[in-house]
Amino acid sequence: MAQPKDKAKIKEAVKRKKREVYVPVKPDMQIGFIHNNVDCIGCRACEIACKDKNGLPPGPRFRRVMYVEGGTFPDVYAYKVNMSCNHCAEPACLPTCPTGAIWKRQKDGIVDIDSTLCIGCRRCEAACPFGAPQYIPEQNIVSKCNMCVDEQDAGRKPYCVMACMMRVLDVGPIDGLRDGSYETKARYQGQDVVTQVKNMADPSLTNPSIVFVPHSKGVVDKKG
Repeated sequence: MAQPKDKAKIKEAVKRKKREVYVPVKPDMQIGFIHNNVDCIGCRACEIACKDKNGLPPGPRFRRVMYVEGGTFPDVYAYKVNMSCNHCAEPACLPTCPTGAIWKRQKDGIVDIDSTLCIGCRRCEAACPFGAPQYIPEQNIVSKCNMCVDEQDAGRKPYCVMACMMRVLDVGPIDGLRDGSYETKARYQGQDVVTQVKNMADPSLTNPSIVFVPHSKGVVDKKG
């Protein structure tokens, strides 16, 4: 239940928000992630590096490694899908925030949350089709991956990328990652990439800034 001071803060924030008209940000250049589902070994070093960087308590995970297994002997398969916030071109979380705590950077399209403005209403958590916003009960705020903006601004890669021992995770201009024109350390050059894998929410909802080198069993059948 919201405390009296929180109620006043919410009321003022909502009043201010009503005076604003949401205009989607069109960044100068949209940065995004690429993940190789085939070569990922599921070590979760990226998860641990992310939790360490952001000082997260047990529970919340900004980056999640998901294990996918299936088939019947002898035709069995297993692969990993690695996701965090996708820094969408049209983030569903941003317009739902009543205080304006969520914003999208003009220069690179990174979506971030100002924790000093967050009131823990969790609307963004409900709106995101990819489960990126994470509620932190100890602070009564919602937070998420901001692609390590401080590292990016210093010319370095995000912690999750640097921790990946198999070099299957990387960042770069999403247009270049989609068409293969941007070279990264991720092991994908020369391989086809997709914007959606099985069991993933429809990319058309928010236009997420992520591509995958998919496992053959993870390819979405667009005809089905």
